[in-house]
Amino acid sequence: MGTVEKNNRQKRYPPVLENVSGKVPFRFPFVSRSFVPSAFTVMNMVSGYASIVMAGEGSFMLAGWLIFLAAFFDTIDGFVARMTNGASEFGVELDSLSDLVSFGAAPAFLVYKFGLSSLGMPLGLILSSLLMVGSGLRLARFNISLIGYHKQSFSGLPTPAQAMTIASFVLWMQSEPLLTGRPLHEVLAWLTVVLAGLMVSTVNYDALPKPTLESFRRHPLQMTGYVIAIFCVLVFQAKAFFVAMLLYILLGIIRSLTMLVRQWQV
Repeated sequence: MGTVEKNNRQKRYPPVLENVSGKVPFRFPFVSRSFVPSAFTVMNMVSGYASIVMAGEGSFMLAGWLIFLAAFFDTIDGFVARMTNGASEFGVELDSLSDLVSFGAAPAFLVYKFGLSSLGMPLGLILSSLLMVGSGLRLARFNISLIGYHKQSFSGLPTPAQAMTIASFVLWMQSEPLLTGRPLHEVLAWLTVVLAGLMVSTVNYDALPKPTLESFRRHPLQMTGYVIAIFCVLVFQAKAFFVAMLLYILLGIIRSLTMLVRQWQV
């Protein structure tokens, strides 16, 4: 790779927009195409921060739903960026920082306040921090692989999937306390360790296809499964979503193991 190409790929701070007129480059115009998607990204970050505050207040139900709200904004900002052609390097960096707050710090603090704090210091703190550390490593690895990247699959469990798994488990245990006391704390600890490990793993996970006629034509069974899962979530809410996320996680593990066995056989 030539020196010029390497320099073009280097990040410049502060971000400078291209100016083909030959005049002095300008920085951060008042309004740009990236403003609208970035606004949704900021709402993602604010939702994550609000979840942390609510968890600190002991409002675990609200804290869990705020993580879901953050995931909604995380989906919308990408959709809006594609619609407005507003994708930018600034937006990519802001999205990663927001995801670290909403899907790293927020679920980590939620599991700590919800149950892991009862394990005492420093064990509860160390276990809960694994979610934030795993999210940071996962996002950093994703960012350096963006060049030439096609969003068809992910290497490692996506951070929003991890956060929504934690949030749905907390919501389920709050609304229908299936586990209490030590069994709850043990399950929460194991769930935290497994999810953190999957984020930094190389297990392959499919990106969720867009709900279009073309998607139903190309992936009829997969899309039908998603429709059934959505219906179950609407009926049974948090516990159905938690089961759906577990199936998504297990499907990625099984598929990766199958591919590994096939490679060994070759």
